[in-house]
Amino acid sequence: MTACSRSVTRGILLLLAVLPCLASPETPLSPNELVRRTVQNEIKSSSGPSNYMFRDHKETPGGSQTKLVVETEDATAGLLIAINGKALSPEQREAEIARIERFVNSPEELKKKKKQEKEEAERVTRIMKALPDAFLYQNDGTETGTNSLGKAGDELVRLKFRPNPDYTPPSHTEQVLTGMSGYLLIDTSRNRIAKIDGTLMKDVGFGWGILGHLDKGGHFLVEQADVGNDHWEISHMELAFTGKVLLFKNLNIKSTETYSDFRQVPYNLTFAQGVDLLKKQEAELAQNHPEK
Repeated sequence: MTACSRSVTRGILLLLAVLPCLASPETPLSPNELVRRTVQNEIKSSSGPSNYMFRDHKETPGGSQTKLVVETEDATAGLLIAINGKALSPEQREAEIARIERFVNSPEELKKKKKQEKEEAERVTRIMKALPDAFLYQNDGTETGTNSLGKAGDELVRLKFRPNPDYTPPSHTEQVLTGMSGYLLIDTSRNRIAKIDGTLMKDVGFGWGILGHLDKGGHFLVEQADVGNDHWEISHMELAFTGKVLLFKNLNIKSTETYSDFRQVPYNLTFAQGVDLLKKQEAELAQNHPEK
């Protein structure tokens, strides 16, 4: 075989090898696999080395509260700056400063707070990990991201979900998912969840009904957004649940929270440094932009 014929043969073999890839585009992910890939990325992203300072405005049937919040290497610090749209009185501010400085002055209190936040984060992770298996998903069109939902201009895939009858929750933490239906919005280009909207379609017991139950009609909504540099944070959350705890204690949760004004802070910020940062920011707000 001549050098020319060997070259032609090698070229034909190479073409035959890559032809299937050229002729068959990548198979689209099924809705459940899309959720699985997105959840994996969400969990990975949540452990990234970044802390932020932001504003948390919470509304409940009893009124509203506005806090300045900062994430630190120890725990999250929050400073109340307004109640029902009005700045704190000098007496209220003094009590609030004393409350938050309690964690600075008591290592045991701070350790307890850090433990509680870690346990809460673990429960959230358990729920996230359950999403691909707890539900059956169906494509339901697309939406466009905004400044407060996903990333502005990005296409968000909408997936309806309903309980998977074959799913067995491993603990009472995931039990709530067995009676929930709703939809997700996923930014497929970034593998991030922009929105989860779920409603309980039946009463759901947890802890085998011994610890309590949640009533049918309970609803939750969580929205995320890119707050800069491809970093996503929760921008909006709504909770509305009724039920019972330990069979006799009534449970009634109704709140709406909006998170805004995100600014990155040093990752190694200590809790004490975070408190100082909050007090400085609160003083600047009181001087330049008093709460109305």
